Amino acid sequence: MSPLQKISYTGAVGQLEGMVHLPDADPRAIAVVAHPLPTMGGTMDNKVVTTLAKAFVELGCVALRFNFRGVGASEGEFDSGNGEMEDVLATVRYAKDKYGDLPLLLSGFSFGAYVQARVAQHLHPHPHRLVLIAPAVGRFAMPPVQHDCLLVHGELDEVVPLTDVLNWARPIHLPIVVLPEAGHFFHGRLNQLKQIVINAFNGRSL
Repeated sequence: MSPLQKISYTGAVGQLEGMVHLPDADPRAIAVVAHPLPTMGGTMDNKVVTTLAKAFVELGCVALRFNFRGVGASEGEFDSGNGEMEDVLATVRYAKDKYGDLPLLLSGFSFGAYVQARVAQHLHPHPHRLVLIAPAVGRFAMPPVQHDCLLVHGELDEVVPLTDVLNWARPIHLPIVVLPEAGHFFHGRLNQLKQIVINAFNGRSL
């Protein structure tokens, strides 16, 4: 298990709380992981979010997961994705100040994936890689994303139907990794999800 550090840092509307997962050696990249919809109970302790953080640490990244504004000890109120973009950007700034100008990986689950897809459009240079897990297509206006984005979705997702994701991905020719018989929260499939992420990066420079 990687060392964990609880952190607090300044966001646009107050303090944000987060957790840092540290790799055994000097980090080769920074990974920022965003959680699902706050109004439906989403927090940085969501099992998909913690699974992603652990995958990135195994890949040698310093992984930061954090609570969006209004969640846990993070100050502010839910802002339908707009303010939450600012929360991600504040987290990126904190990470780069602390760990240096390393390659940046943005990752998110459900609503968090929607926010990260929007953030990726506003970062220059663009993040090195985008990892979207069960993005909230149809519930929010998902923007187009980079073609090397890793997109993983469950075949039997009961919250975001796979058909909706295919309809979004098709015009931008975006590949999808479909996990057969998996639901939205990947119950019983988290280890498999973690391995998919690790395999997507193994053997590639970050």
